[in-house]
Amino acid sequence: MTDRIARLKASPSVAVKEKLDYPVIDTDIHTNDYTPALEDFVATYGGAKLVDDLRKAMSSRRRNAENSSGKDWYTQTPEERQHYRTVRSPWWARVTRNTLDVATYHIPSLLAERLEEQGSDYSVLFPNNTLAPLAVKDPGARQALQRAINHYHADLFRKYSDRLTPVAGIPLNTPQEGIEELEFAVKKLGLKAINIAGGVRRPIKAIAEKYPADQHPEIAKYATYIDFYGIDSEHDYDPFWAKVVELGVPVLTHYGSQGWTGRSSISNYMNNHIGHFADGSEAFAKALFFGGVTRRFPGLRIGMLEGGADWGARVYIHLVDRFQKRGPEGLKHYDPAATDRALLAELFRRYGSDLVRGRSTEGEQLIADTLGAGYTSDARQPAPEDRNDFAAAGIEKIEDIRDRWVNNFFFGSESDDRTIASAFNSKANPLGVKINAIYSSDVGHWDVPDLTEALAESWHLVEEGVLSAEDFKAYVFENPYKLYTEANASFFKGTRVEEKLRRQVSAHGARDARDARDVGDERRAPQPRADGSAGKPVEISA
Repeated sequence: MTDRIARLKASPSVAVKEKLDYPVIDTDIHTNDYTPALEDFVATYGGAKLVDDLRKAMSSRRRNAENSSGKDWYTQTPEERQHYRTVRSPWWARVTRNTLDVATYHIPSLLAERLEEQGSDYSVLFPNNTLAPLAVKDPGARQALQRAINHYHADLFRKYSDRLTPVAGIPLNTPQEGIEELEFAVKKLGLKAINIAGGVRRPIKAIAEKYPADQHPEIAKYATYIDFYGIDSEHDYDPFWAKVVELGVPVLTHYGSQGWTGRSSISNYMNNHIGHFADGSEAFAKALFFGGVTRRFPGLRIGMLEGGADWGARVYIHLVDRFQKRGPEGLKHYDPAATDRALLAELFRRYGSDLVRGRSTEGEQLIADTLGAGYTSDARQPAPEDRNDFAAAGIEKIEDIRDRWVNNFFFGSESDDRTIASAFNSKANPLGVKINAIYSSDVGHWDVPDLTEALAESWHLVEEGVLSAEDFKAYVFENPYKLYTEANASFFKGTRVEEKLRRQVSAHGARDARDARDVGDERRAPQPRADGSAGKPVEISA
């Protein structure tokens, strides 16, 4: 107890939290599994074979890319890395020097105790092995392993559900697989939030048919594309999104893009890392937007973590800009048929005779010589139904973009991320909106060497003028609260968040009663409704 009190007094985040009159909700804490306990639990689901699958899945994540001889990056020579273009894998991604934190991320009771030191009232947990089963190719084994891991985490943290909740890992190789695991996680295990990968890598069929994977494994490894579940998917994921909304589940993802073009350095991890979560999540979010998923499911709430919030503002701005230029009205400026042929020919005769030098300016020849053959009257043009890239999203005005981008998506920003200022820049963001930035501390990874510093680092942004106090409240409380409760109004029932909000309401009510008594003979006062508007006068006891 003495150690705990000393730690609380020493925590800079506790000092910040004492200034706040609202709860702090952390949307992103990473925990590690104590391997023997996890393996024992997995064995109850599928015996030694399933434990082997778990070990292989975890090993495949560490190996990263391998060449045909089976060597990974660390066992290859520099020459081999050049020859095979083996992407540099992440290394030393977890905290080690701070031994107390090492234990904290492995022991649920210690994490629950130290949440006060971290400065949070409630945290959503992402065990690092949550999506390890995605590396298992056999669907049956993948399902069994995913259920085992979700069940293990549900049991492990159930005792601390007033302040901690782990996510359920949901595989989405097919919509049906996702639905089955979603229902099991929510209905059987009682889990409240899910973690998905932002895409599924699939073979390009034309290449796979010509070079079968069993005969050409090296080609099959690279002849793939990523299915982001929305636009251009070979599966209809609408039944899965419908089930998500029906069950009231917020969707969360840490989807990265290391290894993609521009993030495939064979020597430098930081070159591959900076911005990769933002790029991966952007691809996922745009696929849902342009595929019309957020139009069809306005109640869908998705939090994309670790990538910052500035990209959410940037894409929103670009969506509005592009719609104004490339929407149905804007496209009229670029229609090949819109060019006045006679006027163009006259202008060339009047001002461009030196350029023409005797060439014909009649008919479509001048169009071909200036705009290109694709703009002549006999050139093949996109069919009318293929000209509107915003059609599936149902965008008819820029307010629709706001409603289907800003309302559905939430953007996790780490505690020291100064780019968060873009999210709250209502002057730059169209229609004066602020993007839903959410507190995503990422404690448990190398981004946060000391658990007690995360909230304090965020408060420094207020002290330096990067954020206003109002925006800070939205960042650490209002936006996370909105993410979870707009998906599930009962998400915080029975938690410290609910308890703290109830105490605040009681305190405000007592203060209002005291203020009313101070009025003297005025015994009636208007009471505010939940929406903040004035209500009917009610009797106030003396």
